[in-house]
Amino acid sequence: MAAAFSSAHRQPPIALQNVQHRNPSSMGANPVTASVRVRRAETSDLDDLVLLEDRTFDSDRMTRDQYRRHLDSDSALVLVASASHRKFLGTAVVFFRKGSRVARLYSLASQPESRGKGVGTALIEATEAAARQRRCVALRLEVRTDNMSAIKLYEALGYKRLGLLTAYYQDGFDGYRYEKCLVDRSV
Repeated sequence: MAAAFSSAHRQPPIALQNVQHRNPSSMGANPVTASVRVRRAETSDLDDLVLLEDRTFDSDRMTRDQYRRHLDSDSALVLVASASHRKFLGTAVVFFRKGSRVARLYSLASQPESRGKGVGTALIEATEAAARQRRCVALRLEVRTDNMSAIKLYEALGYKRLGLLTAYYQDGFDGYRYEKCLVDRSV
């Protein structure tokens, strides 16, 4: 168990806090959550991470071993969103390449019943904060061209489309690359 937490000692601590998100359109029947807590994933989250990965993606899935490596990596950060410590709502994986000031949001997933309720926004804001803390100037991501809800979210959060990635995904589907500048260019 100590190895799983060793990266937390090597990596600079990230400033994560409870993020309040209220979606007026979801305040009616059965809202999943009004408060989302984002934290660094732990080894005890592996089962939930793999289950969500399998539920969310038909291809290009991360394996249990990949998640385990990322949990103990200086160049990766795995975050989880929850309504309480055990109510697992979603996850984000962000990569930091040595010598680069551009971080990469590799994966973003939320439970189907949590979508549209602020979970994705909370996770993206936390990855942006972590990237800024590591002195990154931009955050990039890729998204399937048919994932309209994710595209809408990224664009609403200020991400700009950089280009088309032909046959980018394992199943041959196209993707878009997006980027958001994380520094104020007016200074």
